[in-house]
Amino acid sequence: MESNYQETLVKFGFKFGRNGAHSSRTMMLAELQSLFLVTPITASLEEYQTEIITYNGLNKSTENTRKLTYRHLKDLYSLDIQFPLFRVFRQLWDIEPAAQAILALQLAYARDPLFRMSSDCILTHKPGELIHREEIEALLKKDDPERFSPASLRSFAQNINSSWTQAGYLTGRGRKIRQIPTISPVNVSYALFQGYLHGLSGERLFNSVWMKLLNLPLQRLQEMAAAASYRGLIDYKESGGVVEVRCHDFLNPEERQLLQNINI
Repeated sequence: MESNYQETLVKFGFKFGRNGAHSSRTMMLAELQSLFLVTPITASLEEYQTEIITYNGLNKSTENTRKLTYRHLKDLYSLDIQFPLFRVFRQLWDIEPAAQAILALQLAYARDPLFRMSSDCILTHKPGELIHREEIEALLKKDDPERFSPASLRSFAQNINSSWTQAGYLTGRGRKIRQIPTISPVNVSYALFQGYLHGLSGERLFNSVWMKLLNLPLQRLQEMAAAASYRGLIDYKESGGVVEVRCHDFLNPEERQLLQNINI
């Protein structure tokens, strides 16, 4: 049952395993923003590949760099509207530019197991607290101390810290200080959708790992969900303590059937 559940999530766009793009790069926010400026919301994977490699739309100096950039962006975000996780991400992207950095982190988090390992360290620190690179390294080697070399651990931790910094969870260059990022109703909508794809509903959606990533009190998250509903991004209702969230308009009939199989 667990295997079928994970297979369905992969069809939605989630990734599992032990490795991730942060072994080589950060979440590449600047490249992603530039790419979406020169490609339509309906662009296919092949169109993204052509834009990056053939047309050099991201202004990379060599063909090899262009190919690596495409590979890493594909690994982090899929760039394929056949996956609802990316398709909805792309639909939400242009709604509110201030939400883009967190959106990128939300999708990278769903697709990079290596990056996911770092969240316990980042989210448990209070604003103003110093986060040492060695704390991230300790998390990465916790389950398998011999898996990575010291040099690799250092590089991975730097990439991971850079992504959290790009999204506004950390500040500083050498010394990383925890801070509270700016969260938008757009980000809450996407977190609800990520939980929805896992078969969650009602109040459980607000207790998912995807909502915890936003690091806000429950009442504030619900207020933002109501604001997102008012803007037509999702359908959110709360009455007498009963919460109802509907995101099925994001899915086609085949995807809704897959989701129904998760809920059986």
